[in-house]
Amino acid sequence: MNISYNWLKRYLKTDLSAEEMATILTDIGLEVESFEKIESIRGGLAGVVVGEVLTCTDHPDSDHLHLTTVDVGGEAPLQIVCGAPNCRQGLKVLCATVGAVLYPNGGEEEFKIKRSKIRGVESLGMLCAEDELGIGASHEGIMELPADAKVGQPAWEYLKLEDDYVIGIGLTPNRIDAASHIGVARDLAAYLKSQGKPVELQWPDVSAFAVDNHDLKIDVQVENSEAAPRYAGVTVKNCKIGPSPEWMQNCLRTAGITPKNNLVDITNFVLFELGQPLHAFDAAKIDGGRIVVRTCEEGTPFVTLDGVERKLTANDLMICSAAKPMCIAGVYGGLDSGVSDTTTDVFIESAYFNPVWVRKTAKRFGLNTDSSFRFERGVDPDIQVYALKRAALLMKELAGGEIASEITDICSAPIEKFKVELDIKRVNRLIGKEIPADTIRTILGALDIKIEAEEGDLWRVAVPPYRVDVTREADLVEEILRIYGYNNIPVPSHVNSALSYAPKPDRNKLMNLAADFLTANGFTEIMSNSLTKAAYYEGLTSYKPEHCVKILNPLSNDLNVMRQTLLFNMLEAVQLNANHRNGDLKLYEFGNCYFYDATAAMPEEPLKAYSEQFRLAIAVTGIAAPLSWNRKPEQASFFTLRAIAEKLLRRFGLDLYTLKSESLRSDLYGDALSFSLNDKARELVQMGVVSSKLRKTFDLKQDVYYLEMDFGALVKATRKNKVSAKELSKFPEVKRDLALLIDKEVTFSALRDIAFAAERKLLKRVSLFDVYEGDKLPEGKKSYALSFVLEDKTQTLTDKMIEQAMANLTAQFERKAGAQVRA
Repeated sequence: MNISYNWLKRYLKTDLSAEEMATILTDIGLEVESFEKIESIRGGLAGVVVGEVLTCTDHPDSDHLHLTTVDVGGEAPLQIVCGAPNCRQGLKVLCATVGAVLYPNGGEEEFKIKRSKIRGVESLGMLCAEDELGIGASHEGIMELPADAKVGQPAWEYLKLEDDYVIGIGLTPNRIDAASHIGVARDLAAYLKSQGKPVELQWPDVSAFAVDNHDLKIDVQVENSEAAPRYAGVTVKNCKIGPSPEWMQNCLRTAGITPKNNLVDITNFVLFELGQPLHAFDAAKIDGGRIVVRTCEEGTPFVTLDGVERKLTANDLMICSAAKPMCIAGVYGGLDSGVSDTTTDVFIESAYFNPVWVRKTAKRFGLNTDSSFRFERGVDPDIQVYALKRAALLMKELAGGEIASEITDICSAPIEKFKVELDIKRVNRLIGKEIPADTIRTILGALDIKIEAEEGDLWRVAVPPYRVDVTREADLVEEILRIYGYNNIPVPSHVNSALSYAPKPDRNKLMNLAADFLTANGFTEIMSNSLTKAAYYEGLTSYKPEHCVKILNPLSNDLNVMRQTLLFNMLEAVQLNANHRNGDLKLYEFGNCYFYDATAAMPEEPLKAYSEQFRLAIAVTGIAAPLSWNRKPEQASFFTLRAIAEKLLRRFGLDLYTLKSESLRSDLYGDALSFSLNDKARELVQMGVVSSKLRKTFDLKQDVYYLEMDFGALVKATRKNKVSAKELSKFPEVKRDLALLIDKEVTFSALRDIAFAAERKLLKRVSLFDVYEGDKLPEGKKSYALSFVLEDKTQTLTDKMIEQAMANLTAQFERKAGAQVRA
């Protein structure tokens, strides 16, 4: 939020500089994120002074130029050549001296005044018109000043130019009370009072408010008092639409608001002054002379101020006339009810709307306005009438209006102050320093917190309802501390700290190991939102829609449930990259997945219906290996993904071949496998190629190979596994190949198990390097070519030992797998 330094000083008389004020705001919890100087006229008219034309004669070589001598308060008059038709002796003017820099018409392009010769005559400055100075648009002649203008006076001083400073505050959601200049000034006043400085917060005076006549009465009816606990309004007639004064326009610009006309500007000014949103209706457009605060029927069309037709729901509070809706309460105005160039009579609305109702409606329509921002967080429920008076008086002053009705104020349920007990001893103990009781009283009083009773060290206080974040003793302690100053609390020399021990196995450590491994193998980590769209799960059997954890107040329809799988986030990332012509991807992500199962809930423990799993997702697509002059590009495949999975599991002491594997039938994949620990029913890994139907949903033409791992199950599995390093054998290993004719049902995994069971001592590795299923083989058969690596760590293998081991392997393959050795 932008705060104007000059605007702020309207309510707080202090000699603090803008820099000092920004420092204090950060110290008291209103962190300053930006600080910018705003010049009312660019360059500040440095080098421009008031001058008097002493002489004015015609230039000898020109029929329109004049030779002048100008007194600018220096040791001697300046000779200046001027072409303005109104230049004459005795005229008081604004003179730009040599070295001055001007920005004509207030633009970016600068114009520097130099010593020059014009038609052979030296000129030592320039007599300026309004547009040349950037303070107006006139170029008919030089700017004429009154005769009493003081010669030599700087132009910025004569014109009473005042630079401003825009202080950008990073407003946290709990500090909506500071979303106005009065709110910020209140905090500053509290701080200065705590430092012993006699300052008072000066609210705008509304004592002059009086009803001029009763010519324009608008009846108000609140049908939904839950959504609108307080609704107030007043009418002002015979207003004249026009531009607002320069001072108000400057205030609004510093707040980031573009001035429109005096009536609209006044409502915006009061919003940023007091923090109370207002809305001005054209009284002539209020059908039946009646305002009704109600909800409308489901599906009612309504055109908002931006020209968009929106379908209302039965839970959207509307401000209606007797015939039709005119405004979405607290959020956005209607196209046909606001102030226009022909408006003369207005009805000013000032209300307190239920924050939950406003927030849900704003999120439902995707609207975020200055009004909704404040109503969603809770405005002051006691300021509505005061804000009406302030706005009505400004309309009388700036638009010539007449207050044409009494103030209507319908308050169905006044919001009470928060009653809190405050133990002064506990305050000092929590803060770490004993703060005098008088200082605490001063701070609380400056923050509008009333002390109702004092019983020794126990105080009973009443917190104003606009401080929605101060409802407990701990909140009061924080308020006292931030105003007193964190910097005023000494840091103790002795600090107590509890030792914490990481769980074993440490999931974070294992995460880092896995991330390091994948990154080293060319993968890139992504991080996506745990919120996703429910539409992804519609029609799925793998992850049923009813198992989604739904968001009660979703930010949008695209973020309305918690994810059950990381797959859709991964496909969104692949789609984004593919659309930017980066289709060769190797990605991974760690993240939680969330599930809801109504059958698991118990009356005494309803949260049992909710569960979550921590998972790892890996995806490869496009070219798996980069292009090179000495090899062809290698397309990613299922086996690219499987090889990574095998190496990753081995890094944690697990062998993929020892896991229980089976084909996975899923509407997410074309072909896929799932793996689970032999002693666990819980699935550990599933991997496969993403189904074409799902790829079509994301407009992906290339195959995507995807793996999702239950990383929590992997962490538990590592408790029994130890990964250790061994010294390389000094004896050579031997490689032998074997071609086997086997039934098509026999898998490589089964052959591998047979091999290691038959030769435990010498067999080091088994790999499959060729598969043949051609026409020359008997029906129902296939040929596997296996490679065996044999090694003895105690001696060099002899031919006899190798032949004996291979004979043993061959015999076991024949007996247990029905294999035939091919020549």
